[in-house]
Amino acid sequence: MASHYEMFPSVVTRVEQLTPLIKRFTFKRQDGQNFPQFNGGSHIIVKMNDQLSNAYSLMSCAEDLSTYQVCVRKDVEGKGGSVYMHDQCLEGCEIVISEPKNLFPLAENGSKHILIAGGIGITPFVPQMEELAARGADYELHYAFRSPEHAALLEELKQKHSAHIFSYVDSEGKSLDLDQLIASQPKATHIYVCGPKPMIDAVIDRCNFHRYRDEYIHWEQFASTVPEEGEAFTVVLAKSNQEVEVQGNQTILQAIEALNIDVECLCREGVCGTCETTIIEGEAEHFDQYLSDDEKSSQQSMMICVSRAKGRRLVLDL
Repeated sequence: MASHYEMFPSVVTRVEQLTPLIKRFTFKRQDGQNFPQFNGGSHIIVKMNDQLSNAYSLMSCAEDLSTYQVCVRKDVEGKGGSVYMHDQCLEGCEIVISEPKNLFPLAENGSKHILIAGGIGITPFVPQMEELAARGADYELHYAFRSPEHAALLEELKQKHSAHIFSYVDSEGKSLDLDQLIASQPKATHIYVCGPKPMIDAVIDRCNFHRYRDEYIHWEQFASTVPEEGEAFTVVLAKSNQEVEVQGNQTILQAIEALNIDVECLCREGVCGTCETTIIEGEAEHFDQYLSDDEKSSQQSMMICVSRAKGRRLVLDL
């Protein structure tokens, strides 16, 4: 059921300003040991303090485990994690990071791999391109961004993968034609997308339109997709028979924490799996990215940090 992460006390060894909004952070373990192995598409949870923790894609070299690297885009409208990283996470700062988990792996086979990135969505593709190159696979990166100064990592990637990279700059009037790109690929091409939700939705829509099978469509987005306002409902905590009212603008986790009940949750975005909770009665409306479609359909468990009740009442194994 709930996922548990090994956590590593670490130190920030380097902070680089890549674009006006994006910084790259390099971490090293405090005990001097190597970090665990990972493959392209993996993420870690960065725990900044007791209140703030975020999931970030690993974009460092999978062959060098002496350090981990992530990129963070500053979002002043977010939940505070990215602002903390930009404003308070300096070289020498101590921080705790998790072992890697991968919800966005490369497919093992396929005739071709098309990677579509928007803005900060470039990060998981950095190690994935290394992996594809090492395989001798046929791959392309299609990278869209607002203006040249927002092209995080582009020049670094071109040094190794220049023949495989296509870029699209909004300020120069060059846009990515998703329909043409997806329609023109050979059979058994895998499509991967990471970036803003409208881009992800558009890629999935075009893939479905051109009859791509689900197993050939891969996407990742750490930002929560929960509606800002929903219907209120009641949650019953089965172990204590306590009833909790969840308001339309609350998550189940927030409503439970308001009663001073602690529930483990690292990411609060439906990514890490640590708050997975068994459903005893009722059905969930799932908004997480951790459970598979089959697991969501089974209605056996839910992520209480983002998912809600389909009806007026849920009984949970808490």
